Amino acid sequence: MMDEICVVGGSGFIGTRLVNRLLQTKNFRVKIIDKASSVRFPELFSLGDIRSPSDLGKIISKNSIIVNLAAEHRDDVRPLTLYDDVNVGGARNLCLIAREKGINRIIFTSSVAIYGFAPIGTDEFGNPAPFNDYGRTKFEAEQIYKEWQAEAPKERALVIIRPTVVFGEQNRGNVYNLLRQIASGKFVMIGSGENRKSMAYVENVAAFIEFGIGLPAGIHIYNYIDKPDFTMNTLVGNVNKILGRSEKINLRLPFTLGYLIAKLFDLISLVTGRRFSISSIRVKKFCANSVYNTAIDHTDFIAPVLISQAIEKTVRHEFIEKHANEPLFFSE
Repeated sequence: MMDEICVVGGSGFIGTRLVNRLLQTKNFRVKIIDKASSVRFPELFSLGDIRSPSDLGKIISKNSIIVNLAAEHRDDVRPLTLYDDVNVGGARNLCLIAREKGINRIIFTSSVAIYGFAPIGTDEFGNPAPFNDYGRTKFEAEQIYKEWQAEAPKERALVIIRPTVVFGEQNRGNVYNLLRQIASGKFVMIGSGENRKSMAYVENVAAFIEFGIGLPAGIHIYNYIDKPDFTMNTLVGNVNKILGRSEKINLRLPFTLGYLIAKLFDLISLVTGRRFSISSIRVKKFCANSVYNTAIDHTDFIAPVLISQAIEKTVRHEFIEKHANEPLFFSE
C-alpha cells in the first residue's frame, strides 16, 4: 500500500517541484493543500488554509505523511500578525491534526532566517538570533513540532529543513530580481562584492525533502545549502559570462551611499504607502555575508544538480530561451 503525502503549501514554487518528484517515483499518493490552486497539478489540489484546523482535518487522511511548505515570508507582510497566524498557528494546527489522525511523520521547511545575521559557517548548532518576524516565527514553529515529536519519540519522525535563499526557473523572488538587473545591463554593485552567499536550487531542495521522508523516528535538523558559496563578484561575473558578456562589473556604489539611498526609499514608502523593490533591509541583506554549513554532508544524499549548472539553467531559462504562458511563482 502506497503512503499518502499531504503537501501543505504545495501549490507554490518548492511544492510544485516536490510534487513532480514524488509522482515520478510512483511510490506515493499525493494531496496538495493550499489557499491558492495548483496550476501544475489541479487534480491533486484541495482548497485549505493552514490557519483552519477544520480545513486541514477534512483533507488530511489518517496515518499519512505531512510536508509543511506553507509560510508567510515576505519582508513587507501586513498585518504583522500574519507571521504568527500562519507560521506559528499553522504549526499548532498541523500538530493537532497529526495527533487526531495518528500521523507519525512531519517534514517542516524552516529557514536559515532563524540565525539572523549569522557568523560565517553557521551550522545546525548555530545560535538562533532572528532579526525579523519571519525568522522568529519559523523558530517558534520548530519548537511546536519538537514538542509534538517528544510525545512519542520512538514512533514519530520530525525532519526540519532550513534552506538558505532558494532560486530556480519560474521563480520571481530576490534571486530572480538580481539576475534580471544583471541581464538588463544596469546592475549596480553595492559594496565591495566580496561578501559570499549560500544559495539553494529548487530542484535540489525538493530532492532533499523527498530524501527526508525516508528518515527514521527522531528529530533530524538540516540546513540546506548547495556548495560552493560564491562571492557576489563571482556570481555576477558568471551570469554575465552565461549571457555572453564581459565578466567585468562596471557600476559600483559604496555601501554607505547605497544604504542611504535605500533609506530614502523607505521614507517615501512610509509616506506614500507604495512598495519599492529597494529597501534598507534588502540592501543590508544583499551586502551581508550569508554563508552556512550543513550536516547533509554526513548523509548519503547527493544533490541532482550542481550549483553552477543550476545558475546556468536558470539564467538560460529566464533570459535567453523563450517560455511563454508558463506559471510563475512570487516569493522573496
